[in-house]
Amino acid sequence: MNNQLSLKSLILGGLLLLPALLVAQQKGTVANPYILNATDSTVIWGNYWSENEPVLKIKSGDYVKVHTLLTSNPERLEEAGVPLDEVEEELRQVQKVTERGPGGHVLNGPIYIEGAEPGDVLEVKIKSISLAIPYGYNAIGQNGFLSDEIFERKMRIIRLDTVKMIGHFSEGIEIPLYPFFGSMGVAPPKEAGRWNSAPPWVHGGNMDNKELTEGSSLFIPVFVKGALFEVGDGHAAQGNGEVDITAIETSLKGKLQFIVHKDKKLDWPMAETDTHIITMGFDRDLTEATHIALREMIKYLMEEKSMTREDAYMLCSIAVDMAITQLVDGNVGVHAMLPNNIFVGKK
Repeated sequence: MNNQLSLKSLILGGLLLLPALLVAQQKGTVANPYILNATDSTVIWGNYWSENEPVLKIKSGDYVKVHTLLTSNPERLEEAGVPLDEVEEELRQVQKVTERGPGGHVLNGPIYIEGAEPGDVLEVKIKSISLAIPYGYNAIGQNGFLSDEIFERKMRIIRLDTVKMIGHFSEGIEIPLYPFFGSMGVAPPKEAGRWNSAPPWVHGGNMDNKELTEGSSLFIPVFVKGALFEVGDGHAAQGNGEVDITAIETSLKGKLQFIVHKDKKLDWPMAETDTHIITMGFDRDLTEATHIALREMIKYLMEEKSMTREDAYMLCSIAVDMAITQLVDGNVGVHAMLPNNIFVGKK
């Protein structure tokens, strides 16, 4: 009899514990996010493409914790003065990847978001970003904005203070750090083929928008089933323009949440921070990129604030800042910044 009671108690106790166990094991929650580290089997080297095989499948609303790698190689970092034991083992491991290009960025992904279909909008909430290593680098590249005037090629290692959040550029020069992922995007339209990871476009990608820090949200139009999101190109700090073709390039860790919107329509990426609505434009021509960003802001004001086209245009001239995102990646970038605080008493 005691044995029967004991068995019954174990069964009932197990059943009572089962729901709690399932909750504890559920992946993709804020407390238990998916983990996507950079390995030779979880990165795409140098492209966004509709044919890339996803390395992770998630649902709308899920959280993913990522560890992305800087765009360089161990030998170059060591030659520039990084100690052997400070070069990430993950960076050594991804050198095994042989299928590369046409660009040079090491990107985690793709992540397949269930339910995302062409015509939808993918929101990427940037919940947290932290520095993964105590240094970054800046290097003058051959495709810098003044590459036909400044011919020297050099790399500078910049030590990062994760407590004070400053980068030590040189004696007497300290750079405030505001980490962000330079590249976040989805697969472009299928007809675009294997898209070089350098030029940003309608799919996002290498936008180099320094406003996309912790707490911001990025909205990207979806072009293929599952969206196929990729992320990388970590920056500790960057000036608008990124004129020598690099920022403070570094490895980052971050937590992202993915939400599929069926009721939104976008032609170009846009973003929202605590203080601003941001529309973006990318093109080989700086004037055309500016046209796109401005038109997208006018469209936002018409659709979200019920303004006429003419009134929206006037408001942009009074209150919206047009800023150069970057000048060096084939397609240049412009972003329009609308301050939220001008809308008094309105949501």
